[in-house]
Amino acid sequence: MLVKHYRELLYWKIRHIVINHEDANDVLQNTFISIWNKIDGFQHRSQLSTWIYRIAINESLDFLRSKKNSPGPYDSALSRTLLADAYFDGDEVQALLQEAIATLPEVQRVVFNLHYFDEMKYREISQILRTSEGALKASYHLAVMKISAYLKRHD
Repeated sequence: MLVKHYRELLYWKIRHIVINHEDANDVLQNTFISIWNKIDGFQHRSQLSTWIYRIAINESLDFLRSKKNSPGPYDSALSRTLLADAYFDGDEVQALLQEAIATLPEVQRVVFNLHYFDEMKYREISQILRTSEGALKASYHLAVMKISAYLKRHD
């Protein structure tokens, strides 16, 4: 039931972070394995969806860290190949936006994606990331400034 209900929602949260379709599917599978393994430890201190999103985001960040430690610049190379990705349905402007997002530090990338693409409120993001709303607002503002500067440089 959890997979059926959360599969698409989690896929897009993960996809916005890791960018690539195949990687998003791998991280999604790892997310559901983690949920299955940890479900007995869910303590009902937050909503189930918040707990599940936290696991998905942590799995995504763990994946990015593993790629960062492997040879080659994963983020920038990946973002440049989006237009060739059969699962990417955007245009050149959207690919450039994803390339700009890929240059952000992890926290700024996650905050930007959750607030901009998923339209999550800062309160909900603060529960998922376990940080203050003020820190999230600052991260989002910095992310927007960096993305704007990147887009101006590559216009």
